[in-house]
Amino acid sequence: MPTMTEQSALRVGTGAVAITTATVLPVFLLGALSVQIGDELGFDPAALGVVVSAYFGVSALVSLPVGKLVERLGSRRTSRIALVGAAIAMLLTAGLARSFGAVVAIVLIGAWTNVMGQLSTNLTLARAMPRARLGLSFGVKQACVPLATLLAGLAVPAVGLTVGWRWAYVIAAGFALLGLVLAPRGADPEERSGDRTADRATVALAVIGGAAGLGAASSTGLSIFLVASAVDGGVAPGLAGLVLTLGSVVAVVMRMVHGWLADRRAGGHITVVAACLLLGAAGVVLLALPGSVALIVGTVLGFGLGWSWPGLLQFAVVRLNPTAPAAATAVVQVGVYAGGCLGPVGFGLLATHLSFAAAWVVAAVAMLAAGAGVLVGRRMLLRHRAAAASRREVAAAS
Repeated sequence: MPTMTEQSALRVGTGAVAITTATVLPVFLLGALSVQIGDELGFDPAALGVVVSAYFGVSALVSLPVGKLVERLGSRRTSRIALVGAAIAMLLTAGLARSFGAVVAIVLIGAWTNVMGQLSTNLTLARAMPRARLGLSFGVKQACVPLATLLAGLAVPAVGLTVGWRWAYVIAAGFALLGLVLAPRGADPEERSGDRTADRATVALAVIGGAAGLGAASSTGLSIFLVASAVDGGVAPGLAGLVLTLGSVVAVVMRMVHGWLADRRAGGHITVVAACLLLGAAGVVLLALPGSVALIVGTVLGFGLGWSWPGLLQFAVVRLNPTAPAAATAVVQVGVYAGGCLGPVGFGLLATHLSFAAAWVVAAVAMLAAGAGVLVGRRMLLRHRAAAASRREVAAAS
């Protein structure tokens, strides 16, 4: 990797944060401002859930082709395309969303901007960030997801309830365009390595992606249904909201801690991801029990371990696939986006037709299966690397 000064490393990290946050804002703004938007355009929370699930479904569908495009065009160009695309989507929402159908169309058509923003920053960090800070940079980047949730929440009292929800989208579009100034140089097309499928161990990555999808499905239910489940169990709404805030803060901190620790380990990152999922399942199952103590402990474990691994997993995939980091992480992201699509729907159906307790137990089982699946994928990756090393030795000998 190229040698960088402290200033340039800081710029790369700052730019990655700006790009990731700006390109994920459109969907989180929709959730945060759903009451104001729903009152004007006439849709309810159930319809919102369908739209968000569809958004992640579209993201899963476009992840692989967008990953290949990022490798082909380079992260310098695609990061800027993603920022402009996100800004346009938010301006269209502010200016043209006069019906629920229009909101759905704009949200789904703009889903690719988040995918491209995520994958272009992955490529930038892999190519430009000093090796000693690569893990921390991925942890900070993934901490931007709960950060975007926080910003969207602040937009409600600051803008949505004062000058109107449409201005919140306009301001967010301005933030996305500001990201063009902060965006790092990135990788040019000439700097990328060839997209060598064999080097990426695609089957092993797909197994890890599927396991990550199960973990994401469980964790998405944790963030969406925690308050409703707690209130249903007799916890005061105020306390339930505070516990959710605590969980979000723990998730942000733990994602960065995992990245910091990863820079101090020689390997074993995927094993740590599996351990987080397996131990996080214990926290999720606690949410099936009544009482505020089980709620608080379960939330801290569920967020702190069960939803702290995305940055570490992306870091591990990039380290194992340096020839095509964007395309490799795109394979894993298919599973993560699919989990974000199916998780809320499945959890909601279980909670409605059975109970919240049953839904939490199923979510915990899914998280256990995710941890086991990640270990299976890791074993497949190790076999693939050993076989690749053997082929290189044979080729060198001949």
